[in-house]
Amino acid sequence: MPRMLDLSDEVRAEIGDEEADRLLAGQNAPGAYDCTSCRTPGDSDRERTSTVLFVGDETAVLAFAHASCLPSQIVEVAEEQLQGAVRSITGEAADAGVAPDSAAALGGRPEQAVLGVTSGLVLIEGELRPALVVEPTGPIARPGAAPGGGDDFLPLLIEQGFLPVTSLDGVPPTLHGWSVLLAVGQLHAILQPNAAGGPQVAWWQAHQPLQVTEGWRAAANKLQSVLLFAAPAGAIGRQPREDLLRDALDRAAGRGQLVACGMPLAGT
Repeated sequence: MPRMLDLSDEVRAEIGDEEADRLLAGQNAPGAYDCTSCRTPGDSDRERTSTVLFVGDETAVLAFAHASCLPSQIVEVAEEQLQGAVRSITGEAADAGVAPDSAAALGGRPEQAVLGVTSGLVLIEGELRPALVVEPTGPIARPGAAPGGGDDFLPLLIEQGFLPVTSLDGVPPTLHGWSVLLAVGQLHAILQPNAAGGPQVAWWQAHQPLQVTEGWRAAANKLQSVLLFAAPAGAIGRQPREDLLRDALDRAAGRGQLVACGMPLAGT
């Protein structure tokens, strides 16, 4: 019996037409499944279901999600992270781990910088809003610049559409084309437009899925968006509490060291 599957062109290209046709015909696709995003039951016989392909260095795993949670897409993950995804998808206990530092491509070039990403709830306009704070571990040079040329982290982000923030009194506007990817209830990546066209690519990707609190996840699901703040190295620091994180953001904004935007939420 044919399943109610959404299969994107990029997933079809990766798995091949023969396997894609078998899935759509219901031969290799499960009827009942646990959504890889929200982890609640789904049924591809009764509701639109997305095929999500997790791709590592050597292996790939096809998972299923409610179409209302995630679109059909390819999610590139580190090989070791894929093993954790496999355990989560199959219902086995996955090792809990927070790995805030990861590689991120800046300026559309393959040069890499190590970024720290912290999640927290920030009170703006009377409402707690889910936020991610991005801070490099050191200065970020413009791609192609000579060593020691200064820190271009904020100018690079402003060129990509982030806006300078002088206070946290208002909600920053949405940066279209970017999104925050949650899958299996954890933060996997910050996605940016693909300069060559096609599906979004990872601007930041966690080495291991980043844990978020239930309150953060509930707020993100309610608003369907996440605020992203970015500051140069040393401007924020690792803050153990959300009130201290807010204080650090206020200080960075007052010094002109903060940029921000809103991003749509992908997943739950």
